[in-house]
Formats: sequence, structure tokens, C-alpha cells
Amino acid sequence: MPHFVLLCVDKPDSLDLRMATREAHLAFARGYGPRIKVGGPILSESGDMAGSLLIMEAEDISEARKFNAEDPYTKAGLWERVEIRPFRATVGQL
Repeated sequence: MPHFVLLCVDKPDSLDLRMATREAHLAFARGYGPRIKVGGPILSESGDMAGSLLIMEAEDISEARKFNAEDPYTKAGLWERVEIRPFRATVGQL
């Protein structure tokens, strides 16, 4: 199954929204089980959460887009921008 990387950048000054939605987001992501290969927050230079990076298995890019559309963070309006791209690991293992 192909892999996709989701790079999601928070809107400015949205840490409170992220924290209020975080448990719902984590529960949602856990629902995808082993198809989520790695995920976590992107940090600002000061160490605050400022976005998310996720690598997942999906049938195709439309399934990865559907995952993003249904994510509680997306529904809450957290993202300033989202990039979803096909990904192939060449170093390390997923």
C-alpha cells in the first residue's frame, strides 16, 4: 500500500484551539491503527506545537485527503495550510 505524508501548518496564535481539540484528534488518528506510520507535532523555534506531520498508508491520495477532511483539527479550522503528497521511504523503515 502506498504512503502519503501530510504536512499541516497551524494558523497563527492557534495553540489554544490545538489543545482544545487535541484529544479528539489523537483518538481519530489512533482509529487508523497501524496505517499511521508516524505522526506528531511540528514545533516552533520556541518549542510550542505549531503544526503536524503524519506519514500514513492509504489506498490512494483521495483516501489521504479524506483522512485530513475528517480530522478534528481540520474540522476545527486549525490549519493555515495542508500539503498531502505521495511518499517513498529510501532511508530507515516505516
